[in-house]
Amino acid sequence: MADISRIAVVGASLAGLRAVQTLRSEGFAGDITLIGEEAHRPYNRPPLSKSVLRGDDDVTLPGAEEIGGEWLRNRRAVRLRLDGAGSAGGGAGAAAAGAGGGSVTLDDGAEIPFDGLVIATGARPRRLAERPGGVHELRTIDDALALRADLAGHRNLVIVGGGFIGGEIASTARALGLTVTLIDAGPYPMHRVLGTDSARWLAAHHRKNGVELISGVRVAGFEGGGRVTGVRLEGGRSIPADLVVAGMGIVPNVEWLEGSGLALDDGVVCTPSLFAEGTSTIVAAGDVARWRHELYGGALVRVEHWANANGQGAVAARNLLAGPESAVPYADVPSFGTHAHGARIQAAGLPHLADEARTVHGAPEEDSFAVAFLRSGVLVGAVGVNAPKELNRLKRGIAAGDVLEVAAS
Repeated sequence: MADISRIAVVGASLAGLRAVQTLRSEGFAGDITLIGEEAHRPYNRPPLSKSVLRGDDDVTLPGAEEIGGEWLRNRRAVRLRLDGAGSAGGGAGAAAAGAGGGSVTLDDGAEIPFDGLVIATGARPRRLAERPGGVHELRTIDDALALRADLAGHRNLVIVGGGFIGGEIASTARALGLTVTLIDAGPYPMHRVLGTDSARWLAAHHRKNGVELISGVRVAGFEGGGRVTGVRLEGGRSIPADLVVAGMGIVPNVEWLEGSGLALDDGVVCTPSLFAEGTSTIVAAGDVARWRHELYGGALVRVEHWANANGQGAVAARNLLAGPESAVPYADVPSFGTHAHGARIQAAGLPHLADEARTVHGAPEEDSFAVAFLRSGVLVGAVGVNAPKELNRLKRGIAAGDVLEVAAS
């Protein structure tokens, strides 16, 4: 076990909570400082776009009330200093500091020393610079409560971005009786994640449930002074709106790490076992971690879903205690599930890596089907619509590196 007595966990959402719980369950008796930017206890984010918007405020994460150690709420990390690190940039400084710890500087100037660090700072929504009132993002419980209040007083909702958050909000808003327009830059919503056939089905499913879908166009800005009145598209077209949700993806929160010597590239670049590259006492987990996935030949992967944060928080903590020499790779098959207008949509693996897609169960016109994604004949991804058993079978095939004929037998 690594010689660590003080651990700082930066980020108090799901990955950070799981890290703290795992450190204690693995017998770590040293000091733990959990640093969280929000005032709330760690909570579950998936309900924010669904049940919370319908009035249910129960987003409790089991175990959040049992956090030990020192928990600093409403505090934001602004800088990482690594002992022995020289100038910014490059991995050499990080390597020199990797075994010696360092400190995290907070927004009030406080310094939190550590000899083991878990980076779990997550991500934040992309934002357009122009933002009148009535334009919302959805990332936190406070965001969800503000949106819920606005939904009650307005009827014409425009959603920018057809990803899983945008789709869930569209579904919830339609159930609440709002007029919904969904704008997506791709040919179909979630095209990269679901593949062409499944994304085409999703587009038709949105339309069948009363969503006006505008595809293949980007948003140029918003109209209105104190309150939004419309969404302006590239090319000049304007879509009337009295309420907007901007769901244009997220950006990993790594600015506080700039100049530390850690490798940053769309997240914290990590080894297969989630150690920040060039270090032996720093791990990352959740939306901020971009790690070399052994299932995909060491390709750098960053996953923005609940199951990944849940699993990585625990594995990162165990590996931190074990040290790099005894650490195990995090090679779980990436997966997520969502609901849209009553349909269950699930995805596993990395469908965008495929060179072939085959429908192996059902058919899109039946609203129940599964698609296998292959690269050189080997399963690399799967999508299921109202087909959970098929999706789980294909997911096992992805983990095993099966060819389609083996997985479909």
